[in-house]
Amino acid sequence: MAGAAGPLFRRLGALSGAAAVGAAAYGAHGKGGARLFETANKYHMVHSLALLAVPHCRYPALAGSILVAGMTLFSGTFYYHAITGDPVLTKAAPYGGSLLILGWIALAP
Repeated sequence: MAGAAGPLFRRLGALSGAAAVGAAAYGAHGKGGARLFETANKYHMVHSLALLAVPHCRYPALAGSILVAGMTLFSGTFYYHAITGDPVLTKAAPYGGSLLILGWIALAP
């Protein structure tokens, strides 16, 4: 039974990560752009660590590609806005957040 625990908790961790990204995105919508750089950095770091798990999932190329695209669209646009003050790219952030959620789900199977 102990052998089955690893895959189960890996799946639960991946789905929990997807839920955490969704909840954070929902909570961030009413707060404006006060801490964009900090938010970008936090998500960048967390998802960089998630990439370390990619080789252990069933479809590493798919999961890794989705996570990298999500990190770029989510964190990258917030970094750009925080550094330049130009919000033109921030409309891409929800797509990036959705890709991060899908990336976590792709780690689950």
